[in-house]
Amino acid sequence: AEIAANPQQFPILNPVQYANAYNYLETIKQQILASGKIKYANEFAWKLYIIQDDNTLNAFCTPGGYIYVYTGLIKYLENASSLAGVIGHEMAHADLRHSTQQLTTQYGVSVLLDLLLGKNEALIGQIAANLGLLAYSREHEKAADASSVEYLCPTSYRADGAADFFQKLNNESGQSVPAFLSTHPNPDNRVQNIQAIKADLGCSSSPEPQIEINGYNAFKASLP
Repeated sequence: AEIAANPQQFPILNPVQYANAYNYLETIKQQILASGKIKYANEFAWKLYIIQDDNTLNAFCTPGGYIYVYTGLIKYLENASSLAGVIGHEMAHADLRHSTQQLTTQYGVSVLLDLLLGKNEALIGQIAANLGLLAYSREHEKAADASSVEYLCPTSYRADGAADFFQKLNNESGQSVPAFLSTHPNPDNRVQNIQAIKADLGCSSSPEPQIEINGYNAFKASLP
């Protein structure tokens, strides 16, 4: 609710006006939820929102499964599996309770309990503003990468889709690394680890180019 009430920082695209774009993301989300690997598949909300900000390469998922994807990230990526991999990664942070653990570490149990009791409400805005910048530990990042592969393995997307983002960053040596990657494992290592997990699991999906690339380009074209 705090994010929705702050359109200047979080300009969320209208789900009715951009129904096709939201339906595209829903298809990705539903395939991930149908993988059978999400522990809180039925308990969490798993609602999707698109934030109109072409300058931000980011996505995040709050505790309880509210997923936010920036148009900058969508337009930076080149195919459906790449985006599915990132969404799976962010959903893993929520499903593995990484988001909750990081908030507890950052603010303390007593502060969070006060918020639940309606105290110190001014802090809610600060927490909401920083949700996209939570500094997960290297262990959390590795676990989310691995979970992304597991989530996508039984889907129509490439299981190593999450590696594409890091590979593209590596290929563009002049590209500054987004702030949310500053404390994360080295992108080279992440690409190798993700691909190794895919091989270990024997994932073999090869999406049709019509869906993987053409469909993704149409999705990007539907955005403002």
